[in-house]
Amino acid sequence: MVSMNNTNNNPNNYSNSLPSDVRTLIRKGDITCQTSGMCSGYAQANLVVLPKEDAFDFLLFATRNPRSCPLLEVTMPGDRMLTEIAKDADIATDLPRYRIYEKGVLIAEPTDVSDYWRDDLVSFLIGCSFSFEGEMLSADIPVRHIEEGRNVPMYKTNIPCKSAGRFHGNMVVSMRPIPYDLVSKAVLVTGDMPRVHGAPVHIGYPEQIGISSIDRPDFGESVTIRDNEVPVFWPCGVTPQSVVMDSKPDFCITHSPGHMFITDVKNVNLKY
Repeated sequence: MVSMNNTNNNPNNYSNSLPSDVRTLIRKGDITCQTSGMCSGYAQANLVVLPKEDAFDFLLFATRNPRSCPLLEVTMPGDRMLTEIAKDADIATDLPRYRIYEKGVLIAEPTDVSDYWRDDLVSFLIGCSFSFEGEMLSADIPVRHIEEGRNVPMYKTNIPCKSAGRFHGNMVVSMRPIPYDLVSKAVLVTGDMPRVHGAPVHIGYPEQIGISSIDRPDFGESVTIRDNEVPVFWPCGVTPQSVVMDSKPDFCITHSPGHMFITDVKNVNLKY
């Protein structure tokens, strides 16, 4: 396994790279880190892979919860190659790190899931808030986890999702500290991109949405919140992982939080 201290595992080294080049390095095992800030201008995607018998319930769940699960592509059973959002991309090898769940329990976190692949698996690619971070930076809105070289902090909340079949649970949110005078701009910039979660779901007062400690995220890493800033929370594509843990399907593959699939789709094409 590639060391996480390897210089290849600094996302900032790939901010100007093409998605196909970065996916090649990921497939070779040369990149295993989180992907925030990579391939500036290109959309990133969350991943959920389920057996065909659970796929319709999850598709319905995503349709009922578009803020948390905005679908970008759904594959046919058994297909590893994507056709809509990337060219020559293998879903089993082209994310830097995956998670394998059995009956809701995390059993492995590999960098390649070829050995776990089955002919009945359906892949769901879901819009990711990393995609609007480039738009935020272009609008001179700071993105703290990129500044600090960390994974975005993500939190389980008390905001219920709409259930569908066996799938049920609460929303997960990602948090970015925003200066008070830039909050309205951040809402407008991200609100233009509903296919990658859109506008924030909550601003300030984390305890109101069930977050007991802003310094202890459930996923990702904590970041600095300065005196002139307020925590702003967006719907997060890690919601399906939390739902999987609650709903306990027999088998599921997801991305490891923050370790996304980098698409060939430009962010500007995901705006209204």
